[in-house]
Order: sequence, then structure tokens, then C-alpha cells
Amino acid sequence: MKLLHLYYDIMNLYGDYANITALMRLFQRSGLECTADRRSMSDNVTLSDYNFIYIGSGTEKNCHVVMADLQKYKDALRAAIDNGTPILMTGNAFEMLGQSITDANGTEHKGLELFDFTVTEQNKTRNTADAIFTSELLDKPLVGFINKCSAIHGITAPLFTVQMGLGNAPDDVHEGLHDHCLFGTHLTGPVLVKNPHFLLYLAQQIAGEDTLLSEEGLTYEKAAYDISLRELSNRNAHH
Repeated sequence: MKLLHLYYDIMNLYGDYANITALMRLFQRSGLECTADRRSMSDNVTLSDYNFIYIGSGTEKNCHVVMADLQKYKDALRAAIDNGTPILMTGNAFEMLGQSITDANGTEHKGLELFDFTVTEQNKTRNTADAIFTSELLDKPLVGFINKCSAIHGITAPLFTVQMGLGNAPDDVHEGLHDHCLFGTHLTGPVLVKNPHFLLYLAQQIAGEDTLLSEEGLTYEKAAYDISLRELSNRNAHH
């Protein structure tokens, strides 16, 4: 299997590279051959060569720069989504797939226009929160942390329902983006390390649903997840 970590150097806040590391370890423990390619701005990549594509979160400035570069992959990315290639975009990465991002100065940056939503950034405050999200795809909630300065309007197929934390917009009880095997979320932590059940689900999408994956080695991650969910749930119940 070939994994692609795109813009690994400039879209890598919050230790996002660990999402790729977690997948690699899981595949290797399961006896599966796996390679991960790290590519960035100056590279030209054939997306169809890969079984999985990952883009992490970056500063707002870096996100705008990357979004302009990502235009060269627009058609290939749409094809990958439609073909069911598993794609994970964390933090503000999935914001690039919409019509536009309007920055805090009111300047509009053209998005990839693969989806109808729009993004508005502000620079007065960063919106931060611990989070508990649920999804129909998974039998357990997800935990993590949100840190963003954007509001996203017009997502018709969100990934998660917010039990605690922040949605796509201030008045939105849904979070993220989901289309075929594309998963976009502002959850950081990194999300696959904090949520071993999501790691296993995503790995199954990449390797094939009949592939046997070894859960050995996830003991600490599972214990940490249980503690995080319990503590956040208790805090949420007291609010």
C-alpha cells in the first residue's frame, strides 16, 4: 500500500504527521507492506498512484498558499474522491475544498470549488474547545481538540454531530465534511492517535474490509481514549 502525506512540511500543526505514523505502525504490525511518501509544493504527484491521501492543518497564511498550489490537483482530487480513495484532511485542510476562503481582511481566496460551502476567517479570537463528536460510521464517539478562527457555511454532508465542542459554524451542531471515503475534520490531537477506533476504521477502508488488522499495540491508545472520553463526558454533564 502507498500512503501520501501531501504538504507534510507546511501543513503540519499539532503533530499531524503522527496520523501517518499511526497508520504505518498499524499496517506493519498487521504484516502488511506499506510505504509513505512525503511531498510538498515543488512536487508533482500522481494522486491515483496512492491508496490513501492525507493533508494536515496549517496556519491560515500557509493554507491560502497551499490552496493555490492544490489547484493543479483539482481534477485528480475529484476523481480520487469519486473513486472512493480514502482521504483524510485535518484542521483547516478540508476548508480548501470549498468555493472560497475569505480572510480576516476581507480578501477572498479561490477554493478548489469541489463543494458548495464557503469559509470566513476572523482574527479577533481563536475558537478553542475540547470536543466529543459522534458519527453514524463509528460505534463510539470521537474525542479531541478544536482550535480554529473560521466559520464554514453550506456543508450539506457533515462528518460528525457535536456532543461537546464546536461545529462548522457557531450555530451549527454538525462538524466536518464527508463524501465517499473523504473525511474532513477540525479535530486535532492527532485525531487517529486519540481515537484508535477511527484509526482502525480508516485503516480498514485503505487496506480493504476483509483485511485482518492487528489491534496489538493499541492498548495505551485505547486506555487513553477511555480516560479522555470519561473526563470530557463528566465535564460536559456538569455544564
